[in-house]
Amino acid sequence: MSRTTFIFIGVFYYIFTIALIIIVLNLINKKERNKYKEEIANLERDKNLIVGASILSELNKVSALINNEVMQKKYDSWQIRLKEIKEVEIPKITDALIEIENIFEERNFKFLKSKIASLELQIAYVKTKSNFLLEEIKEITLSEEKNRETITKLKSDYRKILAKYNNNKEEYTLVANPIELQFENVDKLFSAFEVSMDKNEYQEVGKIVKAIDDTIGNLKIVIEEAPSIIIMSKKLIPDKIEDIKKNTLKMEKEGYNLDYLNIDYNIIESEKKISDILARLNVLNLEDSVFELKTILDYFDSLYHNFDKEKLSKRLFEDYQRSILIKATKLEKISNDLNRKIDDLKYSYDLSDDEVNVLDVIASEITEIKDDYNKIIEMHRRKTFAFSRLVKEMEILNNKLLKTEEKLELTLRNLGSLKEDEKRAREQLDEIKKILMQAKNNIKAYKLPIIPKNFYVELSEAAEAMHNMIKELDKRPISIKVLNTRVDTARDLTLKVYNTTKEAMKTAKMAEVAIVYGNRYRAMYKDVELGLIKAENAFYKGNFKISLENAINAINIVEPGIHKKLLEEYQ
Repeated sequence: MSRTTFIFIGVFYYIFTIALIIIVLNLINKKERNKYKEEIANLERDKNLIVGASILSELNKVSALINNEVMQKKYDSWQIRLKEIKEVEIPKITDALIEIENIFEERNFKFLKSKIASLELQIAYVKTKSNFLLEEIKEITLSEEKNRETITKLKSDYRKILAKYNNNKEEYTLVANPIELQFENVDKLFSAFEVSMDKNEYQEVGKIVKAIDDTIGNLKIVIEEAPSIIIMSKKLIPDKIEDIKKNTLKMEKEGYNLDYLNIDYNIIESEKKISDILARLNVLNLEDSVFELKTILDYFDSLYHNFDKEKLSKRLFEDYQRSILIKATKLEKISNDLNRKIDDLKYSYDLSDDEVNVLDVIASEITEIKDDYNKIIEMHRRKTFAFSRLVKEMEILNNKLLKTEEKLELTLRNLGSLKEDEKRAREQLDEIKKILMQAKNNIKAYKLPIIPKNFYVELSEAAEAMHNMIKELDKRPISIKVLNTRVDTARDLTLKVYNTTKEAMKTAKMAEVAIVYGNRYRAMYKDVELGLIKAENAFYKGNFKISLENAINAINIVEPGIHKKLLEEYQ
């Protein structure tokens, strides 16, 4: 391919690229122009819709309703506002639109965008003014229909209220006059509504409708709540107060202190509140009346619970009054007996300071409990506090008494165990003596050729331990801890002697039986004879275990498993 061709192709691509860029830019420009053109058209449409036919139509309706000066003034004011929109605001928007169209034609799109945004705000502002104007006009043109609809509903509610009142007049005797007066007012307001509607006095109509709505709303509350207020104020609460007074008087005669309940004061305050509620009821002011009366009723109902609580507390107090006195007296007697015996116990046993001091602590606690008990009883006699308060004090005192009782029981067990340990030690001493004597007798009863050396060593140790035990028992005061150690040592060593004796006798008897059994084979088997001779020599030297082993090994040559047979024969 020649150089000229290359140049031709390059020029062609360059021209093509330039053309493509121009086409793309034109397309983008066209699209942007169309967008702004559409926005300008929308602004034109919005401008034309600011003052719609509905405003003019509604104003024409108002002109037909004008029959007084107030309405004429309103109508004139609306005409002025409409004229201002049409002759001042809209022309401004028109001028702004012309300016925007010129900018559009000049293709100054950057500046055009801000102008469009500014005009959109201006149109929105004027449109809002136009809408407000339309709403104000409609309040008059639609007033009759809206008010008629509201009055129809209010008349329906009123008939229901009136019917309920007439059907249950006996429940409203106390407030019949103010209620019927309100009925008359409602009737007058309904008449005033019709007059104002006929005269097209729509401002007055709105006030009358609101007055009727408020009055009927209040009447509805009165008709619904007045019977409850009357029955609570005149029947339920007075009956409850009378019953509470009777119960209070009766309980006070029986010794109950009810001052903390402030019953008299609360009755006076409740009666004042009821009088105030009834006074407000006469002017049909029922605000919070039902709530206040229910609160009063709840208070008097709660008093019955307090009365029951006091009665229960009295029974509990009387139980504590007896049980605490009996228990405290019993503990005091035991404590005094222990204190009288403490010197003997200190002489007999080595007591620690804590074991001795605890008796003083217990005695002090019992004295304190009795003093507190007497104070509570004195408060009861003077009727200083209610039983509910007294029984709490008794519960605290009873808990203290239980703790002191536990402490005294533990002390009694500890001190009582001293004597028990001494007694048990003396009993075990007798048992140890018997075991040692039996061990000696066993050795003597079976005439062994020689007594094993360890028997005398163990016998000496056991005798010394028994001597130490006797020595500890003879001490004053006795240390129970040391004594128990001595008893354990003496018992263990004595049992060791006894077991040693028993084992030696058992082994010697078995060895002797084995030798006698093996004598039948002496003449026939030389090895058996030699084994038996070794067994006899060991036997006479006191080596009974070795003697038994030699005898069994010798006989086992002739009779395998002889050990089992000898054991059976021995048993």
